[in-house]
Amino acid sequence: MQRTSIKLAAVAVGVALAATACGGSSSTGTSSAASSAPSSAASSMAASAAGMQTTTTKAAELRAGLTYLLEEHVQLAGIATGTAIAKKGNLKDPAVQAAVGALDANSVALSKAVGSAYPKAEAPFLASWRQHIGFFVDYTLGKATKNAAMTAKATKDLDGYRTRFGQLINSVVPELPADAVANELKPHVASLFAAIDAQVAGDPKQFQLLQAAADHMPMTAAILAGGIATNLKLGAADTKGADLRAGLTALLTQHVYAAGIAINTAVAKGGNLKDPMVVGAVTALDNNSVALSKAVGAAYPKAEAPFLASWRQHIGFFVDYTLGKATKNAAMTAKATKDLDGYRTSFGQLINSVVPELPADAVANELKPHVASLFTAIDAVVAGDPTVFAKLQTAAGHMPGTAAILAGGIAENLKIS
Repeated sequence: MQRTSIKLAAVAVGVALAATACGGSSSTGTSSAASSAPSSAASSMAASAAGMQTTTTKAAELRAGLTYLLEEHVQLAGIATGTAIAKKGNLKDPAVQAAVGALDANSVALSKAVGSAYPKAEAPFLASWRQHIGFFVDYTLGKATKNAAMTAKATKDLDGYRTRFGQLINSVVPELPADAVANELKPHVASLFAAIDAQVAGDPKQFQLLQAAADHMPMTAAILAGGIATNLKLGAADTKGADLRAGLTALLTQHVYAAGIAINTAVAKGGNLKDPMVVGAVTALDNNSVALSKAVGAAYPKAEAPFLASWRQHIGFFVDYTLGKATKNAAMTAKATKDLDGYRTSFGQLINSVVPELPADAVANELKPHVASLFTAIDAVVAGDPTVFAKLQTAAGHMPGTAAILAGGIAENLKIS
């Protein structure tokens, strides 16, 4: 988890550090991130694209990194509360501890991202961030045990937290007014409450509500990045290139977590794809697929339908892999593995046919870690291994690089500035 945290922090502020010379240890983190970056062919291709100049500005890097970390925060918070509820509130259960550990690793990564630019703020940020997660845990336990007083206190605590967090951020970044930051957290708290309520009630809509909660995070990241970029004189964080990269980062990160949640739900329900909870999780995953296809279609209308068909197909292959592993059907697992290998090639060709600046082979190679890391997470789900949460985090960690490469090619193709 140490390497993951360093990598995530580097994604958020690595380029900003180079501009502001904020410390040797952060430079080490940046090097670590570079060594675990996407495939060399894809990286070389991306670096040569003029479009990358618009999507890899210091401000665009900052915004994409914060988008990833905040999107992940909500996904992992939902996974942690859902796991705790499933385990009857037993916070010492290995699965609960592992889920909470993955969530805390994200908190540490966020604090390191802040600390890389503002060293004195790292510790107070982490303490504050962990505190608000504790309040969400209290809210969850209060709801699950029908303890109205505990639920009310947690609600009040989170309302007070918004004010203090706004003051903390404003003390570091005066360009971000305390009241504005506090108000920006209102939808975060309210939407996560709605998702938790659905989890406690066993409502299949919980998966879509979790997505709705996560959907607030890109705007929060944009606001924070805008203020920090102004404070550190990194340039504009609201350019079209920055919008494109941040948007793809959010959608691709959500894809991995929605896929992981759907797979975990399906395995928990014995592979019954008609179970209402499985249907709810799969629906949330498909909503993400549709959102991705619409994002593609907004720029390339004729590509929307074939992209959606292709994207849905690869999700189907992951489902086949999961069912094969769960039923010990080696032939089914082998076929799904082969199908996904072939998919990488066909998907690369599809993307290249729309965006010639993105070579088919480079796109196909960029999907290798996506497939391999999600296989590892699925294997852990089937085995009932609590490390599944950390492994899902690793799988999601490949998405910011993929988003950066795709955004660079698209920006070059559309001459986005």
